[in-house]
Amino acid sequence: MNDRVEAGASQQPSAEPSPWNVPNALTVLRILMVPLFLVLLLADGGNDVTLRWWALIVFLLAMFTDFVDGYLARRNNLITNFGKIADPIADKSLMAAALIGLAIIVELPWWVPVIILVRELGITLLRFFMIRIAVMPASRGGKIKTVLQTAAIGLFLLVFPLSDVVPSAVYVILLVFAWIIMTAAIVVTIVTGVDYCVQAAKLYKDAKSGGSTETGGDAQRG
Repeated sequence: MNDRVEAGASQQPSAEPSPWNVPNALTVLRILMVPLFLVLLLADGGNDVTLRWWALIVFLLAMFTDFVDGYLARRNNLITNFGKIADPIADKSLMAAALIGLAIIVELPWWVPVIILVRELGITLLRFFMIRIAVMPASRGGKIKTVLQTAAIGLFLLVFPLSDVVPSAVYVILLVFAWIIMTAAIVVTIVTGVDYCVQAAKLYKDAKSGGSTETGGDAQRG
């Protein structure tokens, strides 16, 4: 996720492209899909199977636009400041909506979205604080964290609609698998969050002691 941000870190065109482009339009579309997704997920307390299928479709389409807008931005050199800001907002909004929505309809315990979202908010605030001191390099687990969160949410969105069309044993297996992936996502989320805190502490200490703050790497993926 946030591929356009990665590209922007390594490509510095002489003049920024117009923000009126297809990648940014897809990002805005993804943001607009968030309330639609929530309405479909929460309708009838999450018990309408047809609407749950549509919620899953909207979620997958939204994630697909994330891949497409990043690809197009890189290929066509359409990296813009608007995209760098809006793309992570769209990603985190969709993830937050899915996690909170699943908790509201009691398909996830509340501690799951609390852990993940507190970490995301905390690291975002940490970056804002640290930007005055140094550019924080990306966590190596950032991409893994995002993939695991997406896969886990997708599985939880899928399990309920499938419950009426697959044998109960298959349903149980899918639910267990969904929890395995979600547990892995939570572990990686916590580990990468701790890693960012360690990096921040080291950078702060180096800055106070007059050390170098050149860290390199991608400062945006989390």
